[in-house]
Amino acid sequence: MMTSWQFEVPTTGSKHLPPDARYMEALSSQGYGFEVAIADLVDNSIDAGAKDVLIHFLRDGEQLVSLLVVDDGRGMDEEALDVAMTIGGRQSYDLKSLGMFGTGLKSASLSHADAVTVVSTTKRTRTAGRRWLMEHAKAGFQCDIVESDFAQTLIDRYYDKPITWQGTIVRWDGVKDFPKHGGSSQTDRYLHRTINKLGLHLGLYLHRFLARADFNITIAVEDVLTGTVYLDFGVEPLDPFAYPVTGSADYPRQFHAPIRSLASDIVLNAHVWAPKSNTDEYRAVGSVIDRQGFYFYRNDRLVQAGGWNNYRQPEQHLSLARVAIDLPPNLSDVFRLTVKKSGVDTSPEFTAALDEATDTSGIKFSQFLSDADSVYREARRRVGVTRKAVIGPGEGIAPEVRAAIEEELPLLPNEDSITICWKKLSNEIFFHIDREQRTIALNQYYRRAILGGRDGSPDDAPLLKSLMYLLLREVFEKEYSGRREKDNLQLWQSILVAAARSELDRVTDDDS
Repeated sequence: MMTSWQFEVPTTGSKHLPPDARYMEALSSQGYGFEVAIADLVDNSIDAGAKDVLIHFLRDGEQLVSLLVVDDGRGMDEEALDVAMTIGGRQSYDLKSLGMFGTGLKSASLSHADAVTVVSTTKRTRTAGRRWLMEHAKAGFQCDIVESDFAQTLIDRYYDKPITWQGTIVRWDGVKDFPKHGGSSQTDRYLHRTINKLGLHLGLYLHRFLARADFNITIAVEDVLTGTVYLDFGVEPLDPFAYPVTGSADYPRQFHAPIRSLASDIVLNAHVWAPKSNTDEYRAVGSVIDRQGFYFYRNDRLVQAGGWNNYRQPEQHLSLARVAIDLPPNLSDVFRLTVKKSGVDTSPEFTAALDEATDTSGIKFSQFLSDADSVYREARRRVGVTRKAVIGPGEGIAPEVRAAIEEELPLLPNEDSITICWKKLSNEIFFHIDREQRTIALNQYYRRAILGGRDGSPDDAPLLKSLMYLLLREVFEKEYSGRREKDNLQLWQSILVAAARSELDRVTDDDS
């Protein structure tokens, strides 16, 4: 029998159900990227009024041992430190704060380290410290109290660099990403790669703060035994709208999108980049697909770099289009910031408002997309050569190489990309093509020789892989290979095997 629908769910009371201690494991498994996690800690420093932030990698000879984020902000007394170390402990935030959920410090840190120690001092209170050790946290939310003399010694270590009267230190130990083997050379390569990516990420997402005269982020590497400083440099702002010259004389232009559930319109600052730009401000965001679209800011902190948020599909012809949007203090249900502050979810109301958005002269936002498309196509037309659309590069090819290929070549729509990987193959062949899986497999046997004896990574050998992609991409665009193409493939196999064996002999001679 059909009963009438009840709009309210009746209840008979409530009961307290505290989280299981295993919740800490779930909290630390949210997929925080390394750069995103460090940026979350720097956000806390900014909220504390810091003017100088030091990101300090400490090594003991060949091994990295700890990572610290040190700031000269207001610091915390014991009570405030307990709140900061409690999961979700902070219940209210200033409207201009970058923090929101009270989980960033803990989840970001424990995603990458076995232990996070926070030591802090204020102008009026003694130094205090707390430590989350993953083992203790899982056993029952047991947070360790740091011995006071040790806490003060750690603060003193950074006296005037940057802490003077007040400040906070976040220390990571047992960092999961630190290389465990490979000696000094492996550690050097890790630091070079990681610090470069970290500097670009912080420079981009915090560029408005870094552009100020009174705020600095420094990244440094020090040997804890000798005191030798291997690296010490300041992070530079990377403004995604700092183009030398606009791509269109009609831009930048402001559009206003009416959203009824908010007190005011959302302002869309639309920009068109100049084609073929080689600046980091244009290229560092990602591929041509990644870097177009909306750049959302919250309290001057970039929280999303690119993407169209279900408004439309990204495509190459819009690679020059970028829109800066400052989110309102009250996000309502229109905008929802992700916990990691690495993206914005938008409601259909925002998408609908874009269709109604106009500038002061009545020009619609859709015209901006058309103009950006036209600038891109006109630049291609002036080159005088129409390049054939290709299947794009995929996993195994370094992101910066993929970005360059996608910038230079039009991509076939709705096609799976070409993956390049290493695989165990017969020593008589250098590569194997799998048309169905869209994969080029390189012979694992020759990998060490190609890399000059170095350890490999998913995106290694970028020069070789780029050449293999350019050499073989057309194979995937045909249903079968003709006799001439098969002969060419055999020719390339023979020559590449001979070259790889020559490289292998050289590595073997060097080892002996």
